[in-house]
Amino acid sequence: MINRIVRMVFVPAMENEFIEVFNKYKDQIAHFPGCRSLKLLKEKGNDCVYFTFSIWANESNLESYRKSELFKEVWSQTRSRFADKPMAWSTVIADDVK
Repeated sequence: MINRIVRMVFVPAMENEFIEVFNKYKDQIAHFPGCRSLKLLKEKGNDCVYFTFSIWANESNLESYRKSELFKEVWSQTRSRFADKPMAWSTVIADDVK
């Protein structure tokens, strides 16, 4: 299992537009092959900072999503609203590390 965390900082005036984009595509992303879970998190005390937290069956599924037309469509509508460069991490449960 791969846990994917993406931190995004939005221009304050575009935060609601991002929420609309996320809500429009969240079901398609959540049902993409290999996606086990998708959550949107908001930084406490900072209305412009959001995180997506997704769980993928394996790295291959995550990479397939990242190369998909769906990702390109979502990302093109999301990145235009950034106030800062996004950051992303792929993690595994420490017990699973070999």
